[in-house]
Amino acid sequence: MKKDIDFSPVKNVHVVIAKDEEGWKVFLVNRNEKKLDNVMITSRGYGETKTESQKTSTLRHMIPYIDPGMYALIEPIDESVFHLNNEYWVSYFIEGQVFDKKFIFVPDSILEENMTFIEELEMKGILHD
Repeated sequence: MKKDIDFSPVKNVHVVIAKDEEGWKVFLVNRNEKKLDNVMITSRGYGETKTESQKTSTLRHMIPYIDPGMYALIEPIDESVFHLNNEYWVSYFIEGQVFDKKFIFVPDSILEENMTFIEELEMKGILHD
């Protein structure tokens, strides 16, 4: 049963949206001292304009593991969805314990002026914790 599962708080795991010479990309950064196993991520965009509701397809990603201090590419992201809520629901295991968190980039928060240097990526990006 869901009530029997201990959902400990997520710490030191971040979703980052960064821009390189190829365009905008979404990464998952592990700042833990332990490896993340069986990382599952769903991504989707949703929101409303003045006249209609908009949503993107839901994409699912599986990353076998992310070592401590490392990162993994989740997906490229197109600027045409920056006006939407961009949601990344991340689930993973550390030593058999499940962790789960939604990271939501609100509309128009993905801007170059909001970027800071992300050491692991060695580039600027928007870090969500």
